[in-house]
Amino acid sequence: MPPTVSTGADVVAPIRVPLIAWLLAVVALGVVYLLLQENGLVTTGQIAAYLHEFTHDGRHALGVPCH
Repeated sequence: MPPTVSTGADVVAPIRVPLIAWLLAVVALGVVYLLLQENGLVTTGQIAAYLHEFTHDGRHALGVPCH
């Protein structure tokens, strides 16, 4: 059996991402943005406090100021 030689064409193949995946990514980023910016803008009262504390450490990890 002769040795096979890679031409490099089989190494890089384009990946086709479905449109629904792009749409879901945009919606997910929008939700993350709203969660990160939530400081009583969308919700108020106890719900805002719970949401703030739930996402508190993640906000700081991403560099979003909240204090």
